Amino acid sequence: MAEKHPGEDAVQSNPALNDQRNDPSFENIWQELKWRGLVHVSTDEDALEEALAGDPITYYCGFDPTAASLHLGHLVQLLTMRRIQLAGHRPLGLVGGATGLIGDPRQTGERVLNTPEIISGWVDSLQDQVKHYISFEGDNAARMVNNLDWWQGVGALEMLRDIGKYFRVGTMTKKEIVAKRLNSDEGISYTEFSYQILQGYDYLQLHRDYGCTLQFGGSDQWGNITSGTELVRRVENDHVHALGTPLITNSDGTKFGKSEGNAIWLDSQLCSPYTFYQFWLNQADADVIDRLKVFTFRSREEIESVAEAVQNEPFRREAQKTLAWDVTSLVHGEEATRKVIAASEALFGKGEISEIDRPTLTSVAAEVPFAEVPAAEATAVKLLVATGLVASNGEARRAIKDGGASVNNQKVLDGEAVLDEADWLHGEYVLVRRGKKKLAVAKRV
Repeated sequence: MAEKHPGEDAVQSNPALNDQRNDPSFENIWQELKWRGLVHVSTDEDALEEALAGDPITYYCGFDPTAASLHLGHLVQLLTMRRIQLAGHRPLGLVGGATGLIGDPRQTGERVLNTPEIISGWVDSLQDQVKHYISFEGDNAARMVNNLDWWQGVGALEMLRDIGKYFRVGTMTKKEIVAKRLNSDEGISYTEFSYQILQGYDYLQLHRDYGCTLQFGGSDQWGNITSGTELVRRVENDHVHALGTPLITNSDGTKFGKSEGNAIWLDSQLCSPYTFYQFWLNQADADVIDRLKVFTFRSREEIESVAEAVQNEPFRREAQKTLAWDVTSLVHGEEATRKVIAASEALFGKGEISEIDRPTLTSVAAEVPFAEVPAAEATAVKLLVATGLVASNGEARRAIKDGGASVNNQKVLDGEAVLDEADWLHGEYVLVRRGKKKLAVAKRV
């Protein structure tokens, strides 16, 4: 049986949806957000704290369909949405079917414009993901909205006359990302330049339709977010709120949310639960407590206790195991997390290797030395050399003679024997090991 990991008993099938309204940490949600490091910039802080401490307000966060899945940067916003909902407020989850057709300006240059059909499919995918993290039941039930619903009826002349007149070009060019692009060799197209008009109008529309008074998002979106607060003020003479969460970075200053240069997606088809779990398990001691604050629903007391364990017994990696368990369970569910843990243990001889499923083996193959080997030539010697665990046939034979080589966690006795059909896991893979720590995967061809 797989070892029970720290915090496993406390995690439900989706901890983001647990009813935690009696938790004292949600009595002052503003201070809770600050303690968790989720406030980078905001409009009037005192007014926003007062609004969040009063009667339920309606707030929104938007997600543009620029890919088929959300990633870890979006998870910060999704969990922030849930935290504010647990404090009694009403969320609007906006997936931008209209803004996704335009694309917000990037520092690296113009976006490739995808077809309406592709964007529509991505909208459906992202809506399903957003729905996983907020509750659509109770007095403060969430709503899903799509800005294409109001933008598709707005013509170019109407936009320029009725909306564009409230925007000042001088103010628009001062937005940080716009200024950078204007000063770059590539410049910026009118299409991307106009993005802030679209996002600003979204806030106005949601304010009119739902009484929405708070928008939040990543601090890199602050210029677009405040275009909405300013538009509401100009058109409706109402003062509404905005919040920018920090961009998460590692303690060494590198960008958070990538593994081997690839984004960590929330869709299990794009990033397997195994890869996802290993990403969190490998967080540095210097970062792990901040990650627990941002990405889990652990209380202050629990996180402070884990922080003490990091200081006193870092070798146990209790914080990393807690973090990996919580976030993987939240995103992929408990069952998937248990399978990942069982597979991880089996890979290193602590469980039944035949029980590792094919998707997990495929994920392992992507992260360790890997080789394709003809089944008819698949001897232990050949596998060790092909996967790069040893440099030569002679070194492979010495490793086998010394008892330091295994296939599927079974010590190799005859390095020249061709593998049997039954040795191929799922008819396709074998695990090859040199010593205790050097692991590789071979695939038959």
